[in-house]
Amino acid sequence: MFVGHLAVSLGAKAFEPKTPLPALVAASFGLDLLWPLLVLAGVETVSVAPGNTAFTPLAFESYPWSHSLIMAAFWGVVGWVLAYGITKSQRVSLLVGAVVVSHWVLDFVTHRPDLPLWPGGPKFGLGLWNSVPATIIVEGGLFVVAIAIYVRTLKPRDAVGKWAFRALVGLTSVIWITQPWSPPPPSSNAVAAVALAMWVFPWWALWIDRHRFYQ
Repeated sequence: MFVGHLAVSLGAKAFEPKTPLPALVAASFGLDLLWPLLVLAGVETVSVAPGNTAFTPLAFESYPWSHSLIMAAFWGVVGWVLAYGITKSQRVSLLVGAVVVSHWVLDFVTHRPDLPLWPGGPKFGLGLWNSVPATIIVEGGLFVVAIAIYVRTLKPRDAVGKWAFRALVGLTSVIWITQPWSPPPPSSNAVAAVALAMWVFPWWALWIDRHRFYQ
């Protein structure tokens, strides 16, 4: 998933408004923030294989350290510890940890069976990406619901709060919805290099968070 992960962070923010949105965005995209670093380091591998699934041309050949279930749980604990160290709130830190683990759950729904339970373990995935219409309905529906909940709960303080949020939603929506019809990337390293741009999202979320308030 892509916008589905952002949907989780928006929903979690509405559930517990005291949780910093950048922490939730970093948590929801956490495994994908680690993944391009590991690909560029040669630790994990991905290939460009048009037709691998209907929604994306990427074949995730090996990513046990970022995307296995046991490692997702480990990174969730890391997120929990970091969040607790910053906020001193057990409720907030547990939510951040759960959002990290939610990444594997959502990927399990969309990916073909390429998600390992542990490094070297059996692989699973329900394969929602094999259908473009189903992916749009399920993931898009999750995103729309999360946006509606978020904007009803968190109000903009000013124009920045309004338009920075709309710009984030608009950009991520375009990136997501155009995937099935975009030309395949030239190489796996190009995929990983572009994926590094996701590190901007937590900072963007910080900008938004400073200009919206709980109501």
